[in-house]
Amino acid sequence: MKKIGLSGNYAVAHAVKMADVDVVAAYPITPQTTIVEKLSEFVANGELDADYINVESEHSAMSACIGASMTGARVFTATSSQGLAFMHEVLFIAAALRTPMVMANVNRALSAPLNIWNDHADAMAERDSGWIQLWVSSAQEAYDTTLMAFKMTEETRLPVMVNLDGYILSHTYEPVELIEEETVRKYIPSKPLVNRLSPKTSFSVGVVGPPEYYFEMKYQAIDAIERSRSTISKITTEFNRSFERSYDDIGTYGMDDAEYALLTMGSMTGSARVVAEEWRRKGIKAGVISIRTFRPFPVEIFRQKVSGLKGLGVMDRSSTPGGPSNPLFCDVATCLYGLKERPVLQGFVSGLGGRDISLENFRTMFKATMDAADTKSPKPCMYVGLRE
Repeated sequence: MKKIGLSGNYAVAHAVKMADVDVVAAYPITPQTTIVEKLSEFVANGELDADYINVESEHSAMSACIGASMTGARVFTATSSQGLAFMHEVLFIAAALRTPMVMANVNRALSAPLNIWNDHADAMAERDSGWIQLWVSSAQEAYDTTLMAFKMTEETRLPVMVNLDGYILSHTYEPVELIEEETVRKYIPSKPLVNRLSPKTSFSVGVVGPPEYYFEMKYQAIDAIERSRSTISKITTEFNRSFERSYDDIGTYGMDDAEYALLTMGSMTGSARVVAEEWRRKGIKAGVISIRTFRPFPVEIFRQKVSGLKGLGVMDRSSTPGGPSNPLFCDVATCLYGLKERPVLQGFVSGLGGRDISLENFRTMFKATMDAADTKSPKPCMYVGLRE
């Protein structure tokens, strides 16, 4: 292995090259563009033997990926924000047709107003599309998770979205330990999947699903993502053992004896851990839980991790206007429904549109979580860092 300085985007591009993909179809959009720029450079230089398809839109990029995947090719694309939203129609088709592919989504706020900075609204809008969704908190994790994603997608026959925070991760350089390319290709050898477009096969693709059949056909995709939990965990465990990593569906910090904790996703996790450590020095048993596998949501593991907590603050970097609360909070509340002993939940929204989530903001969230638990008077949502 060798360690070099890479941005989160370049770390993803190196992983895709080492995975020896066959087809890349993408349309540029900030802040993901440097991923596909680097991949086009690899192709042009002869470092990656792949077909690079220049398309006119993200809708076309996803459509091209579906077609390529159905021929048995290993496929990759990347997008952000409005680009992901433009793919919306086709994302559901990719999942329902069980087309293996990996997509890096560099998280960015949705317009309006026009904003090119980070929040999680883009991925949250697609959480019900049937894709496996993974979230990373560092450039190293972006590299490693992209490699695992190719194995996951081909074993589950479900598309996988790797989410990394725009600019905070995508354009920040960190030391990244790269695995030798030959080792990677042994880990995920190129083995064409079934060519469902070949005249030698008898598959029907994109057929009409009338009421008499639609329910059962749709349920197959629903059942597939439910059953993918064990495969995701198995592949993660194998990767940890092979390359001396320590990933899990859910990350924890200080949770062995924690009484209060914050739940995070993505790059905000590091700051939350810093503040948790501050509270521990004051004698408060604080911890942090981070969701790495968001879809399928790791229900049983999550219930185990929060066992014994008095209070849990759930930190959303997106909102659900008009809803009872926000995406991650609603998932957590549903996950814990029916448990006799469960922590008091306090919801938060912060960091929309790239607003910095300061250490002081995290201190506020920890304090509010403790107060809600002690007084048994939580709120489904507090907006932290919003100027009055």
